[in-house]
Amino acid sequence: MKHFFTLFALLFISQLTQAQQNTNLVFFSEQGQQFYIILNGIQQNANPETNVRVTNLIQPFYKVKVKFTDGITPEIDKTINFEQGTETTYSIKSNNKGEVVLRWMSEVPIAQAPRPMANQQVIVYHTTPPATTVTQTTVVSSSSTTTNNPGNAGGINMGINVNDPGYGGGNINMNIQVSENGMNTQSQSTTTTYSTTTTSTNTNTGTVGTVGTVQQTGYVMPGYSGNVGCNGYPMDETRFNQVVQSIEAKNFDDSKLTMAKQVINTNCMKSSQVKRLMMLFSFEDTRLDLAKYAYGYTYDIGNYYQLNDAFKFESSIEELNEYTSGFTR
Repeated sequence: MKHFFTLFALLFISQLTQAQQNTNLVFFSEQGQQFYIILNGIQQNANPETNVRVTNLIQPFYKVKVKFTDGITPEIDKTINFEQGTETTYSIKSNNKGEVVLRWMSEVPIAQAPRPMANQQVIVYHTTPPATTVTQTTVVSSSSTTTNNPGNAGGINMGINVNDPGYGGGNINMNIQVSENGMNTQSQSTTTTYSTTTTSTNTNTGTVGTVGTVQQTGYVMPGYSGNVGCNGYPMDETRFNQVVQSIEAKNFDDSKLTMAKQVINTNCMKSSQVKRLMMLFSFEDTRLDLAKYAYGYTYDIGNYYQLNDAFKFESSIEELNEYTSGFTR
């Protein structure tokens, strides 16, 4: 009887230890879509990622929601279960019907799990939403008006109003009036810029777009809210049209490609502009080469799928998707 209770106690302790083993979950996108991982209603990654590892999970199953930031891919809802004390990997991929799904890929004991990759975001499981940082910057604006007051005799009036809010900037309003018989009266107003940064915790775990780092310090493309690949203002259309004309004037594709890369290397582009440059070339390989080169210099990389229309073969589309999925800066 004594041995029986000893054996029972050992089995109980063994089961209790196994139940308390931590588990890791890995989610990665095969086609490079950035996403948020939500476990049991709690968002885990503050910023959209393509590869996320969540550690220190203690339950045998979780309700998983994958939300994408490209504005196109439908979100995924799935309940998953796994062995305790393991690292289980799920891939986000397209099935035979073209639907984006979550698929089990592999499972290994945590002791045998590989080290995190360079592009992998490692997150310790938490039950509160991640904190967010929001940076807002005012827009510089100036205006001037000119009126004609021929009836004034003459004189000078000057007024200066300074309003300093005390946090990095303020407003300066200056009005100068000079009048003579038949002369103009001119008024000018200038507004300086200032920025404020606040940190807050998101309480709406079901809404993507209120989570993550939002920085609006420069160009914002109208109607676009996806991922941004390069800082700065994309090339304006007037200048871009001039570039297109210069490239078209070249006689050989090698010269055209060299010039196109020179322009891309020193500018921030739009996906539509990259596609237009691709169409200047007849050969599929040249278009693919240009599309790969331009990816790191493109503002609206969330629209990069539009370049697929410039290819004739599915293999070129797959090769470009593979390149952008593994792209690192």
